[in-house]
Amino acid sequence: MKRRMTRRGKLVIMAFFAIMTIAVYNAVHKNKPSDSIPVQKNTAASDVTTIQTSTETTSNTEAVTETTMFPPIKLSGCTSAVAYCLENDELLFSQDADRSVAPASLTKLLTACTALKYVSPDMCCTVGTEQFLVQPESSLCYISQGQQLTAEELIIGMMMASGNDAAYALAVNTARKVSANADITDYEAVEFFCGLMNTFAAELGMKNSHFVTPDGWDSDNQYTTASDLLILAEYAATIPEIRKAASFYEQQVTILSGENFIWHNSNKLLDPYSEFYRKDASGLKTGSTVNAGNCLIAVFDVKGLTYLTIVTGCETDYDRYSLTLRLINEYT
Repeated sequence: MKRRMTRRGKLVIMAFFAIMTIAVYNAVHKNKPSDSIPVQKNTAASDVTTIQTSTETTSNTEAVTETTMFPPIKLSGCTSAVAYCLENDELLFSQDADRSVAPASLTKLLTACTALKYVSPDMCCTVGTEQFLVQPESSLCYISQGQQLTAEELIIGMMMASGNDAAYALAVNTARKVSANADITDYEAVEFFCGLMNTFAAELGMKNSHFVTPDGWDSDNQYTTASDLLILAEYAATIPEIRKAASFYEQQVTILSGENFIWHNSNKLLDPYSEFYRKDASGLKTGSTVNAGNCLIAVFDVKGLTYLTIVTGCETDYDRYSLTLRLINEYT
């Protein structure tokens, strides 16, 4: 009996020492940084991922520029849109800017710029039979055959009242002056002038545009893009006669042959009685046709800087102004 108890005691003592040995080992190794190796590996892997992402972003800058340089706003209700700061040469917003669109009466900016490249603002223009080329239901400034206006007065009628009649009169008179052929027909004169328009557009850098009328009436062969319109607007904004003509809401004009006109600007941003009125707006051109929808190139003078906004293909007249105001409010 005594021997049996001694063996049991020995077993108990051995078990006790085994347990203590394990406990001491765990205590000694508990705080060793054995997990630091995998943690360090994970950190290194994270750093590599960051470097690779940075490298990929740098090498693909051109591909992601449009998505990374602009705040994440999306304009619905229009075909394309841009916002630009003239003095800073900074493109603030771009949406589908290279999409082909019908130019509508925004064309008249190019008509005015082209004419002023070749003739003086005080050149005498006689309204003639080219008026029969003006499409029914056109916007008009209501000039009549036989009346005489300066080129600048016709530009005022184009910019303010968006007169298609003024656009044709200016185009034909300019074409006959530049061609030195007073006998070319109205059709020939319009074709000649449109050739001047396209040449000048190309010189400006408008690579995706083509024009076949001086007023912007819908045609399958007449198209542009918001990117090209921005180039045109930037140039037009530097021409005093155009900026001045586009900046008034109402103006009384006594034309060269003595008749008086009161023209109102089609741009509601300039209309003090409109819900869209902006005191800092100073132009530039409206446009609206079946193919083009409702379009607007606007100029704002804010805190010493000039901002250009363009919206094309708007579903309604309301949309073109509300979207324009959203753009200018977002970036000023």
